[in-house]
Amino acid sequence: MYTLVVTIHIIVCIILVLTVLLQQGKGAEVGAVFGSSEAMFGSAGPASALNKLTTVVAIIFMITSLGLTYLAAHRTGSSVMESVKVQAPATLPAEEAPAEVPPLQHPGAEKAEPAAKDVQQPAAGSSGAEKAEPQQTSVPAKK
Repeated sequence: MYTLVVTIHIIVCIILVLTVLLQQGKGAEVGAVFGSSEAMFGSAGPASALNKLTTVVAIIFMITSLGLTYLAAHRTGSSVMESVKVQAPATLPAEEAPAEVPPLQHPGAEKAEPAAKDVQQPAAGSSGAEKAEPQQTSVPAKK
């Protein structure tokens, strides 16, 4: 069904382009400058067969466009990618795995002992509002 509507739509598109290109412009005649050269049918004159054909083809074009939109939204066809098998990415063997990289340090930075070792944590039941006795920490001497 979808293929049939697409085929009709393409044929209608080609016919619509050709009928529009074959028509004359509105200002192609000298009498059109003065307005009512054909007062009996109004300023535009009677609709020619080419104008009627263009109108019919344009209506068919819009109907097939709406039909294609509906069919594309509700299409449950198969995909060409269904038969493709996805393989898991290969992992490196253990001997080829990169070694851990040590953290970067600034040149000339001294290694200080962590001061957090000597600090006591408040007991689980205490709120931390009581004053704790000051803790002494060891500071490395500069040489």
